[in-house]
Amino acid sequence: MTASATPRPNTRAPQGGFLRFVRSAAIFFRGFVENPAMVASVVPSSQATIDAMLAKVDWERCRLFVEYGPGVGTFTTRILECLPADGKLLAIDTNPRFVDFLKKTIDDPRLEVVLGSATDVESFVRASGRGRADYVISGLPFSALPPATAEQIVDATYAVLRDGGAFMTYQFRPAARDLTAARFEAMDTGLALFNVPPCVLAWGWKREALAAREAAE
Repeated sequence: MTASATPRPNTRAPQGGFLRFVRSAAIFFRGFVENPAMVASVVPSSQATIDAMLAKVDWERCRLFVEYGPGVGTFTTRILECLPADGKLLAIDTNPRFVDFLKKTIDDPRLEVVLGSATDVESFVRASGRGRADYVISGLPFSALPPATAEQIVDATYAVLRDGGAFMTYQFRPAARDLTAARFEAMDTGLALFNVPPCVLAWGWKREALAAREAAE
């Protein structure tokens, strides 16, 4: 059975249509005003960026997807549209306003939204009862993070991913791409020109078995 044919659970779609859009835009803008370094942009990611980032996901094999910095759910809602019925999306954000908004506007048993830091992803994944993650996507502004924190997040992400899983980032600057390249065994990169501003896209693939074989040769 393909991922597109996988039956979805009986859930309520994100509430409100146009009303949700207005509310999310207002909350996103407020989050930017309150902490511009962490929100990084006054405009959410474009649909072209979302499609490009998620194009490499093997949805049929995905059972746990983790999202850092979901904000108002620009990626979250699209991930849930593609996620299998028995999959789970764990969204982690440090902004209580964003966490509260997602909990109130998306009613889907596959979504768990937690308030906390991506540095603690291993603890959150263990608490979810799902073992290792298949994919982790991050909208965190790595260039604005303390270097030690940024490295800690990348290391924790590597540890929590299954072999063959991917760490996916979309950033205005290459900091996340460079940190990912230094930690992961394989990399894909791209550029989303139709985002405002354009985004550097990166996929870091965990290949423990490959790295072990190469080290032994």
